Amino acid sequence: MNLTETPAEALFRTEIRHFVEANLPRTIRDDVLAFKHLTKDQYVRWQRILAGQGWGAPGWPAEYGGPGWSAVQRSIFDDECYKAGAPRQLPFGLSMIGPVLMKFGTAEQQARYLPRIIRMDDWWCQGYSEPGAGSDLAALKTVARRDGGEYVVSGQKTWTTLAQYADWMFCLVRTRSEGKPQEGISFVLIDMRAPGVRVRPIRTLDLGADVNEVFLDDVRIPVANLVGPEHGGWTIAKYLLGHERTNIAGIGMCRRLSASLKEYAKRQTKHGRPLIEDVRFRDRMVKLEIDLLSHEWSLMRLISLEQAGRPVGVEASMLKIRGSEIQQDLGELLMESAGPYALPFVAEALDSGFEGETAAGIGLNSVAALYFDLRKVSIYGGTNEVQKNIIAKSVLGL
Repeated sequence: MNLTETPAEALFRTEIRHFVEANLPRTIRDDVLAFKHLTKDQYVRWQRILAGQGWGAPGWPAEYGGPGWSAVQRSIFDDECYKAGAPRQLPFGLSMIGPVLMKFGTAEQQARYLPRIIRMDDWWCQGYSEPGAGSDLAALKTVARRDGGEYVVSGQKTWTTLAQYADWMFCLVRTRSEGKPQEGISFVLIDMRAPGVRVRPIRTLDLGADVNEVFLDDVRIPVANLVGPEHGGWTIAKYLLGHERTNIAGIGMCRRLSASLKEYAKRQTKHGRPLIEDVRFRDRMVKLEIDLLSHEWSLMRLISLEQAGRPVGVEASMLKIRGSEIQQDLGELLMESAGPYALPFVAEALDSGFEGETAAGIGLNSVAALYFDLRKVSIYGGTNEVQKNIIAKSVLGL
C-alpha cells in the first residue's frame, strides 16, 4: 500500500495484482520484460483476457462497457500491469478513437465500434501525420471528395504505428480548401481492407517496422464514416491529442524501466563489484527516481483536476514533455548499465519466440534497440518543441 492510498484503494491494488499474476501468460510476460517485439496475437490475447474480466477498457464509463473506475483506480491498474510485465493496452482504440466516438460519434457509430474495441476485434491505427504535415498538422493534403453517399479519399499518411495489423484507421482529411486550413478538415473512419489502401513499412533504428506509410488511392468510404460535422475535424483532432499526450506521460513504462535498471545494475559489475555499488552510477539512478516521483505527483494533480470535472489543457503538454524525457534518460542509463552486452548481436533475438543463442543475458540483448526506439517518444504526439510553444502561449502569453 502506498502512503497516499486509502484502505479501499490498497484493497483494489491487491485485487488487480492477484488477477494479473494469475492470468498473464508467462511467455508474454517474459517477452515484455526482455523488451522484445511483440506479435499481434500477443497483444490481442492479453486484451481479451482483460475484457473477459470486465477490465478491457479501464478508462471507459460503465455505460460504454468500461468498469467505471475512478482516475485513481485507473492509475493503480496501469501501475500493477506494468510491474507484472503485461503488454501495454494499445491506445489507438481505447484512449483515442474510443473517447472520440463517445463524445462526437453517432449512436450507430458507438454501437458498432465501441464493443469491438474492448475485445480488440478491431485493431485501430491513427492517420494524422503526412510528409510535410507532422507538427504542422493543419498543412495536411489528403483530400476527401464527396461523391453522392461516399467520400473518395486520396493522399498519404506516414509514421502510422502498427498499421500493418490494423483493421481500421481514424483519419484527418481535407474536405474544403477555402478559408483557414483548420476549418477545412474532417475526421473519418477508413476500412484498411478497402480497395486503394496500401501499407508500406518504415524500418526503424531498433530493427523493427512498427511505423508505416499508408497510401490512399481513391479509397471510397460511406458518408456514415464521418465523425462529427463535415469540416469540424480540427476540434476533434485537438480533443484526441489531449488524450494521446496524457498517455505519453508513460508513468508505467518509466516504472518498468526503473525496475529493469536496478536489476541490471545488480547483475553487471565494475572492477569486480556490482555496478549498483558505484557511487556515481547510483547517484544518477537516484536522480531519475526523484524525477519519476515528481512526475507521478504531477500526474496525480492532473487526475485531481479530472475528478473535479475540470478539462485537461496545457497540463497534458507538460506531462508529455517530462514523461518522454524521463523515458529517454532511463533508456540511456539502461544501455550504459548493459555495457557491451547492449549490442544487438542477433537481430532476431529482439523478436518474440526466438530461442537461439545470444551474446548476453535475457533483456540485455534488447537494450540498445530499446534506447533507439525511445528516441521517438519526444517526437510523436506533437514534438516536445511544439509542446513548449503551446505552454509558452497558453501559460506565459508569449
